[in-house]
Amino acid sequence: MGAMSETHPLPHRLSLANIARASERIDPIFTNTPQFECDSLSGELGCRLVVKIETLNPIGSFKARGAHFMVSQLSGRPHLVCASAGNFGQGLAHAARAHGLLLTVFVPTGTNPGKISRMRAFGATVDCSAENYSAAQQAAVRFAADCAAVLVEDGRQESIAEGAGTIGVELLRWPQPLDVVVVPLGDGALLGGIARWVKAHSPQTRMVGVCASGAPAMQLSWRARRPISTPLPHTIAHGLEVQSPHAEAVADLLDLVDDILLVDDAALFAAVQLAQRELGLVLEPSGAAGIAAIATHAQQFKGAWAATVLTGR
Repeated sequence: MGAMSETHPLPHRLSLANIARASERIDPIFTNTPQFECDSLSGELGCRLVVKIETLNPIGSFKARGAHFMVSQLSGRPHLVCASAGNFGQGLAHAARAHGLLLTVFVPTGTNPGKISRMRAFGATVDCSAENYSAAQQAAVRFAADCAAVLVEDGRQESIAEGAGTIGVELLRWPQPLDVVVVPLGDGALLGGIARWVKAHSPQTRMVGVCASGAPAMQLSWRARRPISTPLPHTIAHGLEVQSPHAEAVADLLDLVDDILLVDDAALFAAVQLAQRELGLVLEPSGAAGIAAIATHAQQFKGAWAATVLTGR
């Protein structure tokens, strides 16, 4: 499934102008993150690997990019509500505090206690009673209806993906043309935003998403070109746990993404260990998904200039 035709481009809801604007409006503590070739990983994985590190900020992940841009677009002073596995809730809490907004976050039981503590430290109210992420989403929807709050859904609102697309702006400043960019794929905002920018400015660069084999809903949906729901995800990569993809997020990937690969939990765990050994970074499994995919599907990347985003610690 190739990139969109240059002669007959399809309309796209994500705005290139907004991605460029987001680069100026997002709190600079989250932008222009380190990116460099890691020689030891390049040698081990058989490609020229550029890593982009999104963990060196107050929330430890890329999620604040989209949250900050989305909140900057709001009018008035709404009470916000979202469901989160941890990282997006932190990003939205940071953005809500910066704009003086109230935020309620519903997280599943078993969410990392450190992430919950940081959300609360940023001023958010956090409810930890949901059995799983799907239940947390349902609770957020009910809260929005009952309290006249604004429901924020990562993957559904285009401004979140446009904020994440600023990573693509920065990646293309790499002095060598990139053959392929490998991006962890959860709700789709990150891959959709990056792919939108990269394909418009470097159409020969392949865009590859990575799903956990225990959470293949986004891969199945991309292949079917429509949302496909699956049973409850089962993976150590909580940031990749998607059961029922948003139609908008699936549409954002169509005709821009060249492939979506699956990696199992063993590969994710090995990638976490590899990043710690070679980069000195303690990544969460979803943050190491790009490394896991390149290691698992090494023949696809052999000798290429490849880049991946290390999305969270």
